Amino acid sequence: MEPRLSELFGGFPGAAAGTMAAGGTAASATRRSSRQTASSNGRARGHGTGTSSGSGRAPAAAPAPAPAPAPAPGLTAGPSPSGPSHKNNKVPPVAPKGPHKKTRNRPRGRNNNPPFLPPEAEEGNIEYKLKLVNPSQYRFEHLVTQMKWRLQEGRGEAVYQIGVEDNGLLVGLSEEELRASLKTLRRMAEKVGADITILRERNVEYDMDSPRRIAEVLIRKVPDDQQFLDLRVAVLGNVDSGKSTLLGVLTQGELDNGRGRARLNLFRHLHEIQSGRTSSISFEILGFNSKGEVVNYSDSRTAEVICESASKMITFIDLAGHHKYLKTTIFGLTSYCPDFAMLVVSANTGIAGTTREHLGLAMALKVPFFIVISKVDLCTKATIDRTVKQLELVLKQPGCNKVPLLVSSSDDAVTAAQQFAQSPSITPIFTLSSVSGINLDMLKVFLNVLPPLTNSKQQEELMQQLTEFQVDEIYSVPDVGTVVGGTLYSGICREGEQLVVGPTDNGKFLPLKVCSIQRNRSACRVLRAGQAATLALGNFDRALLRKGMVMVSLEMHPTVSSLFESEIVLLFHAKTFRKGFQVTVHVGNVRQTAIVELIHGKEDLRTGEKAVVRFRFIKHPEYLKVGAKLLFREGVTKGIGHVTKVLDELKC
Repeated sequence: MEPRLSELFGGFPGAAAGTMAAGGTAASATRRSSRQTASSNGRARGHGTGTSSGSGRAPAAAPAPAPAPAPAPGLTAGPSPSGPSHKNNKVPPVAPKGPHKKTRNRPRGRNNNPPFLPPEAEEGNIEYKLKLVNPSQYRFEHLVTQMKWRLQEGRGEAVYQIGVEDNGLLVGLSEEELRASLKTLRRMAEKVGADITILRERNVEYDMDSPRRIAEVLIRKVPDDQQFLDLRVAVLGNVDSGKSTLLGVLTQGELDNGRGRARLNLFRHLHEIQSGRTSSISFEILGFNSKGEVVNYSDSRTAEVICESASKMITFIDLAGHHKYLKTTIFGLTSYCPDFAMLVVSANTGIAGTTREHLGLAMALKVPFFIVISKVDLCTKATIDRTVKQLELVLKQPGCNKVPLLVSSSDDAVTAAQQFAQSPSITPIFTLSSVSGINLDMLKVFLNVLPPLTNSKQQEELMQQLTEFQVDEIYSVPDVGTVVGGTLYSGICREGEQLVVGPTDNGKFLPLKVCSIQRNRSACRVLRAGQAATLALGNFDRALLRKGMVMVSLEMHPTVSSLFESEIVLLFHAKTFRKGFQVTVHVGNVRQTAIVELIHGKEDLRTGEKAVVRFRFIKHPEYLKVGAKLLFREGVTKGIGHVTKVLDELKC
């Protein structure tokens, strides 16, 4: 996959290659779906209300009709590709005219094959329940314990599918049974201190006379040791595609006037206001309360009020779109560790400028991304469709191998959020306008349902490691002193903790004390792995600090180096890449010029080739870790890789 990623930087092949890739993707998806259907047809767990299936082989004379291929995780199931099944696989005889026996008429288009979801997973935050009608006290306590487990797996969020068996079969419930089950679910949520939101309800039409329904419910509870759930979304896209305007509309709660009024509050510099172009990294927050309602500046005056009212927080990292600010965009992607990326494409210009390059950066750094097509109010439907098809062609080509999913309703938005987190190949596409507000609610539903990528177990493992805080920003605040902003990569950081910061120009680490901590402009006493915050360092000399430093615990004994080796893939280069070439290397929050000292086994490299390369920083040593993702650039030259060896280490 990696050599094909060069197509995102050096141009794409023709449409024929994209068509072949799309066909191959569809065929392989069908084969995978069929295999999943065959393996999951008889699976069920016995502890709940699911049904068990026999393990014996069916007689050859009367084969059971094969179920339809499994739909994507959601509540919809299309008609069977094989059509209605008939007894003994025979075509029914035509009824003669005249008097005949009365038969029950079925609605046309009724699907006789049972619709189903993928079988329930033992791990994760999704739970299937057939019904929850008047459980005994013992059963109720067991269900509450199970809900706590699912909430822990989802780091405070869980999704319950009511009316679904454990093997994924959509059975459905009568209206009375469904209301009784939802009432029990509310009691369970109250027991654990959570809130529930009904995402959607659906009728199940499957050989049944009476209508039966299923419901999908979101359970949300902020963990006891956290203030709110936090997701970071990096905003990418070409210049003038409407990134800052979209963020202004989402966070301010007011539509744009068509001349950029909504983006004014996001800009940090005068020249940004004058030109309308973002040149620095800014942060904006969008909150959701426990019931899934939006909490932004339209209802709250300050960020502190938003943080207090919200149980889930989306932190948008607004990055620059212009090519001359590319180093700032790369720094934002590598240092701030975004969970997701939002690629904004203008409907009237389509894929232009740095759009391909930003798409390639997100794929190179393995950041899951979704696409927003903006400015649809300026275009005809034909223009919007052309832009969508253009994006679908790019996403299906070799090097991307993505499955585009166009979101056209709130129901699609819920399905897209669940698929997006479960499968890295799914890419949701939204079409909206920041001026008219069309389809803006679908994006809000998507962000509300979007679950975190890491589960509680991975979070616990990171928290048990030693403290490591990456320094991304440095400020001087009156009456507070020196303040650093960044992300806690591992461990736990508390107020009053003693740490060391470095490396300095001579490779040393200096002791310091964390005086106070703030997250999203509100006070915080404890910082956990994966969270972004600002730390006040008191009277520590700001001149001794720079971007790219790390603050680590005293027990870590960090090592720094100027010489390291990395296994790389050259994504694009005009000529040949050889010894002595200088590039700007990005490793996490480290950004420094390095020189190529050695290419193992080769004299030079060309576009698409792999090799192990030895680099040397030209200014000062840096704190590096084996396995860290690496990205380097110089003009049109670009490459990715990971650190394999750190040489001439200096222990501090």
